[in-house]
Amino acid sequence: MRNYVTVCRGCCCGTTKKHPDYDHEAQLARLQEVAAQSGGTVRLRVADCLDACESSNVIVVKPAGAKPVWLGFVLHDAIMDDLEKWLRNGGPMPEVLELNRITPPKQ
Repeated sequence: MRNYVTVCRGCCCGTTKKHPDYDHEAQLARLQEVAAQSGGTVRLRVADCLDACESSNVIVVKPAGAKPVWLGFVLHDAIMDDLEKWLRNGGPMPEVLELNRITPPKQ
């Protein structure tokens, strides 16, 4: 089972302009490490903008055979801990991440 993870790194997500106190590079490096250690079960993509700037930092997880889960306000190590645990264990999504679930923008 493969999880596809897309991390936004556009104008608001991943920049110190909107969130100067958060280490965006460390967040991306952490996701890259999870993907590298996953044996191919986690695929990571970096998007320029996911059009959900009001909820930055945004990360989208697309579990195999399920709808994408959009997570916003991913700006704390505790959230990343829960996300990493989910990705490493293959599911289910930890209930606590429901607090970060957002509605995807209209296309």
